Amino acid sequence: MTLPDPGIWGAFAAILAMALATYLCRVSGVVLMGFIPLTPRVRRGLAALPGSIVVATVLPLIERLGLAAGLALLAAVASMVLRRSELLALVVGMSVAAAARAFGL
Repeated sequence: MTLPDPGIWGAFAAILAMALATYLCRVSGVVLMGFIPLTPRVRRGLAALPGSIVVATVLPLIERLGLAAGLALLAAVASMVLRRSELLALVVGMSVAAAARAFGL
């Protein structure tokens, strides 16, 4: 009888460890928030958190990809505010990026 390839078990152990780490991160957030009183200041901070995460994700991309990416993002946000259509915002953003790149920006 031969043993299975150890590489398979190593991959399985890594996946299991990461699943456990992910679960513990999620549970610890819920448990810790049980000890924090939800004052108006904390509520405002929690409400602002998704926007700050988006900004922290998008700004490095704009810095790396240049003016065309910034213009495309502004156009997509404006489209989303005016029309509330994700598909339209996607098309507008991609069109502005393509046009800006075509004009050398």
